[in-house]
Amino acid sequence: MSLPRFDNRFVTELPGDPESGPRRREVAGALWSGVAPTPVPAPQLLAHSAEVAAALGLDAADIADPAFAQVFAGNTLYPGMRPFAANYGGHQFGHWAGQLGDGRAISLGEALGVDGRRHELQLKGAGPTPYSRGADGRAVLRSSIREFLCSEAMHHLGVPTTRALSLVGTGEVVVRDMFYDGDPRPEPGAIVCRVAPSFLRFGSFELPAARGDVALLRQLADFTVRRDFPQLEGQGETLYAEWFGQVCERTAQMVAHWMRVGFVHGVMNTDNMSILGLTIDYGPYGWIDDYDPDWTPNTTDAQGRRYRFGTQPQVAYWNLGRLAQALAPLFAGAAPLQAGLERFREAYVAADRRNTADKLGLAECRDDDLDLLAELRGLMQLGEMDMTLTFRSLIECTPETDTLEPLSAVFYSLDRREEVRARLEQWMRRYATRLREETDSPEQRRERMRRANPRYVLRNYLAQQVIDQAEQGDASGIAELLDVMRRPYDEQPGREAFAQKRPDWARHRAGCSMLSCSS
Repeated sequence: MSLPRFDNRFVTELPGDPESGPRRREVAGALWSGVAPTPVPAPQLLAHSAEVAAALGLDAADIADPAFAQVFAGNTLYPGMRPFAANYGGHQFGHWAGQLGDGRAISLGEALGVDGRRHELQLKGAGPTPYSRGADGRAVLRSSIREFLCSEAMHHLGVPTTRALSLVGTGEVVVRDMFYDGDPRPEPGAIVCRVAPSFLRFGSFELPAARGDVALLRQLADFTVRRDFPQLEGQGETLYAEWFGQVCERTAQMVAHWMRVGFVHGVMNTDNMSILGLTIDYGPYGWIDDYDPDWTPNTTDAQGRRYRFGTQPQVAYWNLGRLAQALAPLFAGAAPLQAGLERFREAYVAADRRNTADKLGLAECRDDDLDLLAELRGLMQLGEMDMTLTFRSLIECTPETDTLEPLSAVFYSLDRREEVRARLEQWMRRYATRLREETDSPEQRRERMRRANPRYVLRNYLAQQVIDQAEQGDASGIAELLDVMRRPYDEQPGREAFAQKRPDWARHRAGCSMLSCSS
């Protein structure tokens, strides 16, 4: 077996907790606590990502070795691993929550892959840590399948994201109250191995700042720039300002991708925001089926809808504002931080205009094209039209299209279709007129649209079908669905069933519509 080399810079270069082990406690003056995963009785590898394994230098024989399931269930370690849980805080639903930390995530170490990149390997569901706040540190199969699949699906969609190496069944049950209604039940347990260059969050900087520990804050900022942003030059405030600006731009680009593909994160707390601009912490996420900018997949957010689809850019900006407040002690004044926040605005506007052009098949985005797309979105909401299918169907439009024929399969309600028919036909004529002004060939236009508008997305009901199957002992559907999501922009003949509208039975079913944070 050819094993990755670990350098574990986070724990070797930054101060750690003098106490090790999972005893719950407030941890001050330290950014991590040493803690070992809790062994499980019967590890079974349920799925893995061949691409992530290859980046780490692991081949098919390594995956098949029984030691692989043992390591990524938390029962043993590869040489060089040094497990820890990170210490951070965060704003949750707009309110400061104090110390949070990795309550059920344990990082095994930082591996240097054969691809030349850094890969922090983190087990989610590996047992209690000092930050578990009374919980058991475990995760259930349903949420682990969803995280495993979505991490990889987002990558193949071209969305900045953490990855997933493996999904391991634990052979034990975990008791969860899925609906928070006082009716807990035992569920099969699982552990997913998440992979990222870094799992540092906005909340990693917020906690030392909130405690007034400026020395620790500065130490973490210097480390982050040195390890994760080595291309940046300068020193002092100049360096910090450029770094914060980069974080703002990456965050803008990430959220613009979410909006392009119809993804809703569901829990955009500051402790769930990556300093690298990656999508992290796949909890009650979802994809827009019938277009509704006010939809949230999170039952906890059902009343306030803080994290609904349409507000994700504004929430990201608010979260960056909290990060700016945390970093303020590193600056003599607010101007550099305000400039960074403005870079978010500029980067998001630029990405949104690019996405508008690409989704509509236009060489460039004019101001009236933004109006054209906004009108379509309004009609999609009124007409209860499927977002993914609508944009994919527009590929079939031509400069001569003046009917709804290309959109015949995108409606969830025939009554709603008739309500918007006249206005939508008018929009189609307006769109056809706009296409006649293009100089690109029809082939160039269609290819641009194919790259921007996925044919396949990880709809909640698709994931739930796989979960139902796995909970009955058949995990084969996980690999099949992952394989479909590897090529989301291709037609994939024979797999049309994975590209259909949400079926009526899934409209209100748990797991297919909204989900809780319980996992």
